[in-house]
Amino acid sequence: MRRWNGWGETSVTYPLHPVAHAFLKAYLGPGTPPRDVSLAEMVQRVPPSPLPSHPLLTTDPEQRLRHALGQGFPDWVAARFGTLTTFPDAVAFPTSNEDVQALIAYAREVGARLLPYGGGTSVVGHLRIAPERRPVVVVAMNRMSRLLRLDAETHLATFQAGVRGPDLEAALRAQGFTLGHFPQSFEYSTLGGWIATRSVGQESHRYGRIDQRFVGGRVETPLGPWILPPHPASAAGPDLRQVVLGSEGRLGVITEATVRISPLPPVQRFHAYFFPDLSHGLAALRTLAQEEVPADLLRLSTPAETRVLLALSGHPRITRWLERWLTWRGAGPERCLLIAAASGNEKDVRRTLRRVADIVRTYRGIVGPHRVAQEWARSRFRSPYLRNTLWEMGYGVDTVETAGTWDRVPALVRALEQAL
Repeated sequence: MRRWNGWGETSVTYPLHPVAHAFLKAYLGPGTPPRDVSLAEMVQRVPPSPLPSHPLLTTDPEQRLRHALGQGFPDWVAARFGTLTTFPDAVAFPTSNEDVQALIAYAREVGARLLPYGGGTSVVGHLRIAPERRPVVVVAMNRMSRLLRLDAETHLATFQAGVRGPDLEAALRAQGFTLGHFPQSFEYSTLGGWIATRSVGQESHRYGRIDQRFVGGRVETPLGPWILPPHPASAAGPDLRQVVLGSEGRLGVITEATVRISPLPPVQRFHAYFFPDLSHGLAALRTLAQEEVPADLLRLSTPAETRVLLALSGHPRITRWLERWLTWRGAGPERCLLIAAASGNEKDVRRTLRRVADIVRTYRGIVGPHRVAQEWARSRFRSPYLRNTLWEMGYGVDTVETAGTWDRVPALVRALEQAL
């Protein structure tokens, strides 16, 4: 069963090592475990729906509650403290394009708004319902999740848009392919959601962002179906796919998507590197990006994040040894961690990681133990569960995402940390 007020399945927990808990108390102060409102209490607060019945709709209070929130910090506060006061008036579970067309007709007839809902992983608050509004029907896309077509010659695959990340990758890998799109929300987020939010995955340095993988699809709109043929490129005017990308459901419901897929690489490796401070790490990262070193992933942590990552690893003796060794090598308290990954055949992977290491050393970087990177890769989709554990200990966790040109990144990082 999926949690209604947190991340992931109720059966999955992310235990925190006592040493990591002690670190948090020393770093942030003691947490104050809150009293969470129960599911039963919140269900009782869901008001009756004003909408007339329809075969595709449910007005069940618990379903309406479960589809009222995303995963942003304000969403967590509203659910955990019971301050949520607005709910969708119904939830629909279409299984076909025709079902979505019927829901659009119904919404027009009763004066309701439709809100597409993929995996419920949004962190920007768009799933919250405004207090003064027309009735809202959430269109939950999870029953539209089939692989419709896969062409091994053109490397194109068409899915229904409600397919979740793990199911999409399983269908492709069974035939020797991958999409290569791995946001941290991968476990629950959907293909349609990635397109509607212009998603960026952790391995986009190799495979490209979702706007580089999306080549066509189908959107059900109030004016009828909008078909976007999978043309490889266009030199004749605007590319209408760019209108759909990042549209956040404003134009209609994405029901099908054709994406560019890649053969599964035979080898993939993750390596870790440490720099003495953020300025050296940023200089190396900029060089790696501007030289277009063919890495899958390049992820640099600030000194604060590096300290937290090491402290929360759950291996205190190994961490103490690693920190002493890094200090001896010249990477002291302001050290920064870089995770890099490369894939392909054995020769290409070695060549890429050798070039990464050469650039790292140019900026006083140190090649770290492989275990650090392997541990990060192993837990990267499990780490969101840590939000539940920390909340129950009295610590709130959220993500902040932004972008800037290289010359502005140092000031941007300082301003963000000061604001937080």
